[in-house]
Amino acid sequence: MITKVTDTLNRPLRDLRISITDRCNFRCTYCMPKEVFGPNHAFLPREKILRFEEIAKLAQIFTTLGVEKVRITGGEPLLRKEIEKLIALLAQIPNLDIALTTNGAHLAEKAQALKDAGLQRITVSLDALDDAVFRAMNNVNFPVTQVLSGIDMALKVGLSPIKINAVIKRNLNDQSILPLARAFRGTGIILRFIEYMDVGHSNGWRMNDVVLSAEIIKTIADEMPIEPVDQNYKGEVANRWRYCDGSGEIGIIASVTQPFCTDCHRARISADGHLYTCLFATNGHDLLGLLRSGATDAEITNAIMNVWKNRDDRYSETRGTKTITLPKVEMSYLGG
Repeated sequence: MITKVTDTLNRPLRDLRISITDRCNFRCTYCMPKEVFGPNHAFLPREKILRFEEIAKLAQIFTTLGVEKVRITGGEPLLRKEIEKLIALLAQIPNLDIALTTNGAHLAEKAQALKDAGLQRITVSLDALDDAVFRAMNNVNFPVTQVLSGIDMALKVGLSPIKINAVIKRNLNDQSILPLARAFRGTGIILRFIEYMDVGHSNGWRMNDVVLSAEIIKTIADEMPIEPVDQNYKGEVANRWRYCDGSGEIGIIASVTQPFCTDCHRARISADGHLYTCLFATNGHDLLGLLRSGATDAEITNAIMNVWKNRDDRYSETRGTKTITLPKVEMSYLGG
């Protein structure tokens, strides 16, 4: 039985993003800058991280409140050992769409196991095709060819449709817009450009570093004519555009210049089992404590309902000098 719940702005709960680790093998400047997440950074101890069975239990409970899609995130989720076992557990939940976001570093070796376990869709973060730019952005000297090999393997095993996410930062990878568009046009892969956001409080975000969605659209349209497309569903985060010659589509996620808070229906669970109601949240609600204290499903369900019913987040719509400086939770901790 499904009991649908809405927040103070009448937004339903439909999508759940679950971080399964706060660790990552990249140190991307817009997410986990090396200056902050250095060799002495204290990551979560293993005993404080949600077990696979606990994740599956929470996912099952969330489906009774209207959640239809679960996306596995991190950190980098493919660093979690035997992640395919988690996918298999989630695949047993009826009518649940299972997706995963990865930096692609280990995708070539894991794609088949993920597909066999029941993963339906995958999104790969890829901010540049130029190897020098890509290495500079991941800041650990990781080659772009290995990510591209992972994408090829995902296609081969049938993890489709594949989406590519590219965060664009001015004077860093803004010259990558056209090469990325050219490379994935006509492949069936959906490329999505993301405005650089002020997630967390350690990435040194400045508005001057944001390449506006209008600029991205114009850059592409000047070479490859595109036209807007209607949303697939209410609350879709990306504005859709298609090539006028029918060779595919791209998406623009414009959280900075075109906020979509009004239709946001996503909840997030961090690797240590805290529930967050916004990507720009400053605090969460402890679900792991409930799980491990022996709370019943009904008690956990009521706790989640109470959090969602009181939700009033709309950070991107109210973004300003005061909100930007808030001590927001890092994206690597609660997932993108």
